[in-house]
Amino acid sequence: MNRARKSHAGEHTTAGPPPKPGLLGVLRHDVPASLVVFLVAIPLSLGFAAASGAPLMAGLVSAAVGGIVAGALGGAPMQVSGPAAGMVLITTSLIAEYGWAATAMITVGAGLFQLACGLTGVARVALSLSPAVVHGLLAGIGVTIALSQLVVALGGEAGATAEENVLMLFAPVDLESLAVGAVAVAVMLLWPLVPRASFAPAPLVAVAAATGVGAGLDVARVELPGIEGLVAPEMPSGPITGIAFAVVTVAVVASVETLLSAVAVDKLHDGPRADLDRELVAQGVANAVAGAVGGLPVSGGIARGSTNVAAGAVTRMSAVLHGVWIGVFALALGSVLELVPLAALSGVLLVVGLRLVSPERMRVLWRHGEFTAYAVTVVGVVGLGLVQGVLLGVAAAVLRSVYRLAHCSVRVDEAGGEGCRVVIRGSLVFLGAGRMVRELRGVPLRRHVVLELHIDFLDHGAYEAIEDWRAGYQRLGGSVEVLEVHDTWFSKATKGMPALRKAPVAPSARWFAPWSYWQQRRDAAGEVVVPRQRDEVDPMILGMHEFERFAAPLVRPFLAELAERGQRPGQLFITCADSRVVPNMITTSGPGDLFCVRNIGNLVPVDGDDSVAAAVEYAVRVLAVRTVVVCGHSDCGAMKALLDGTAPPGSRLRSWLRAADPSLIRFHELEGHASGSAVVERLAVANVAQQLDNLMAYPCVREAVDCGALRLVGMYFDISSARVYLVDPERGALAPVTT
Repeated sequence: MNRARKSHAGEHTTAGPPPKPGLLGVLRHDVPASLVVFLVAIPLSLGFAAASGAPLMAGLVSAAVGGIVAGALGGAPMQVSGPAAGMVLITTSLIAEYGWAATAMITVGAGLFQLACGLTGVARVALSLSPAVVHGLLAGIGVTIALSQLVVALGGEAGATAEENVLMLFAPVDLESLAVGAVAVAVMLLWPLVPRASFAPAPLVAVAAATGVGAGLDVARVELPGIEGLVAPEMPSGPITGIAFAVVTVAVVASVETLLSAVAVDKLHDGPRADLDRELVAQGVANAVAGAVGGLPVSGGIARGSTNVAAGAVTRMSAVLHGVWIGVFALALGSVLELVPLAALSGVLLVVGLRLVSPERMRVLWRHGEFTAYAVTVVGVVGLGLVQGVLLGVAAAVLRSVYRLAHCSVRVDEAGGEGCRVVIRGSLVFLGAGRMVRELRGVPLRRHVVLELHIDFLDHGAYEAIEDWRAGYQRLGGSVEVLEVHDTWFSKATKGMPALRKAPVAPSARWFAPWSYWQQRRDAAGEVVVPRQRDEVDPMILGMHEFERFAAPLVRPFLAELAERGQRPGQLFITCADSRVVPNMITTSGPGDLFCVRNIGNLVPVDGDDSVAAAVEYAVRVLAVRTVVVCGHSDCGAMKALLDGTAPPGSRLRSWLRAADPSLIRFHELEGHASGSAVVERLAVANVAQQLDNLMAYPCVREAVDCGALRLVGMYFDISSARVYLVDPERGALAPVTT
C-alpha cells in the first residue's frame, strides 16, 4: 500500500488498497458473500431468539434490520450486524422482568442512547473497558447459554438462571430430543474438518442434518407466528432508575461487542478501516428501528463479520443484501422453518456458547496477570447475573491495577563493613508505604545506608514515610544517603517542589553524565556532602562498579553475540582525544558499531605515522568498513596550539602538529587572517576538510572510494550546544544533519 489508512480504530497499513468495485464487482463478490452470511445468520438468529425467550420472528426481523440499516449506514463496511450471543442473557432477564413489549421499547431507548454517544464522538471510550472483563463477560454469557441450551437439548425447558438450569440437568431426559441435539453438536464440531467444507456454513449444515434426523420424531419444533405475531413496543412499568439502567446496560454491552468486533474484523481485510463513531451511530439507528418493529437488540458480531470477509465481500452491499435475503425468507418461506426441531437450534447454540470460552484467551490473560478479573467476571455473570458480574469484574480489574500501582520492590544489600544499600524500585504511593517501611525497619542499625531509588512516582504519603524512617534511623546513630538514579522525586519533595504527575523512567545520568556529577554524595535535601578522606574511592573504580550493577546486564547479550561472531563495524571514526568528545554518545551507537581512532587534533598524517596508517588500512581492507568519518570539535586545544604556536619547541606535541600545517594553509586560503574566538572553530572545520583529502592519499582508501565501496564524511561537534554538523569539504562550511 502506498499510504497508511487511519481511523478511530487505529493506524493500519496493508499491502495494497482494494479497487473500488462497480456493479460487476458487487455481482461477482458481494452477492455470493451475502448468500453465505445469510445462511449462517438464519440459524443463529432463530437460536438467539429462542434462547432469549423472545418470539422467533423477532430474531429474523432484527437480523434483517441489522443487515440493511447498520450495513448501509455503518462505519465498518465488512461488519454484519444482527442478534448476538452477548445480548442473550440481558434480553432474557429484561423479558422476565418487564415483558417482551417493554423490552422492545428498552431496545429503542438503547438505540437512541447509542446514537447520542456516536454523535458526541465517545466510541473509543467503550474500548477502555478492561479486555479481561470483556472476555470474561463473553465467557460468562457463553457458559450461561450452553447450560440453558443443554437443558433444551435434553428435552426440557430452559430456566431463568444458571442455577435453575443446573438443577434441570438432573430431570428425566427426552432421548429423541437428545439424539437431535447430539447430531447438531456433532456436525458443528466435525463439519469444519471436512475437506472443502467452506462452501456451506457449519450452523446451516448442522440444523439441516438435525432436522432430517428429527423428521419422524415427536420433538418440539419452531413455532413461527408470522409478521402479524410481532408486538408493538410499550413503555415499561417500574422505577425509572431501573428502566434507565436497563437502557444503558443494553446500549453499553451492544456497543462494546460491536466495537470490539469492528476492530477484529478490520484485521481480516485490506479495505477501508472502520470509523467507530459512525459505526456506533449506525448501530443506534438500527436498534431504534429493531425495537420499534418488535425485534431483538442488534450488535455487530465477529462470527458474521469474519464469514463475510472469508466469503469474499468487498463492499457494504454484502451486509445489506444479507438483510434483504433474511426479510424475503421470513415473509415467503417461514413455513420451512417450522420443520426445524428446537433441539437442533439448541445444539448449534450449545457449541456457539462454549466457543465463547476461549482457553487461548485464558492463557494470554494468565501470562499478563489479568486472569483474576476474567475469572471473577465469569463466575459473577453465571452465578449472579450480567450486570453484577461485570461490576465485580471491573472491581477486580481496578484492584489489580491499584496493586500494581502501589507495589514496589525493596531489596537490602549488605555492602560490607559499616555500609548497607537499600534498593527500591517501582511507584511509591501511600498504599504501598506500609510494606516499604516494614522492609526499611529491618535494616541493621548504626550503618551508613545508601537508599537507592529507581522510581517513576513518589506521592506525599510515601515521601513522608521515607523521611520519617530516615530521621528516626539517623537519631539512632546511623546515616542515610538518598541516591536517585532516574529522577529527583525525593529531592524535589524535600525542597517543597514535588512533581505531581507520573513520568516515564528516564535514562540514568550514569549513561552520559561525568563522574563528577553522579558520584557526588548528596544528603536528603540534595546538598553535596564532602566525603571523609578514608571514604574517597577512585572514580574509575566506582564507574566500573556501576557498570557491573546496571549496564552489564543490559549490554551482556550484545557483547556475547559480538564475542562469538567477531567485530563487523560499518564505520571508521577518527576523532580528537579530547575527553569531552564521546563518539558513541554523539552517534547513538553501541558496541561493535564504530572502529575508533583518537589522537590530538583528529589528524590523518599523509606519512610519518604508522599508527594511524595501520588503523586506516585495517579498517578498509580487513574490516571492509563502508564509511570513514573525521570528526572535529569546538574549543579544540590542538587547533589553538596550531594558531598560537604555543607547543613547546622540540616537544613531541610540536612534532605531531606539523602534520596539521596543511590545515592551517587551507584555512588561510579559504578565509585569510581573521580575529576573534571563531577563528579556532573555523580552523577546526578546515582541518576536518583537509584530513578528508589526506585520506585520499592512502591507496586503499582511494581504490575503495573510486569503486563506490567507501565514502568519506566530515563531522563537527559543537560541545557547548551539543550539536552535530556535517562538513562540506569544498566550501569549508557546516550543514545540519538531516535524514
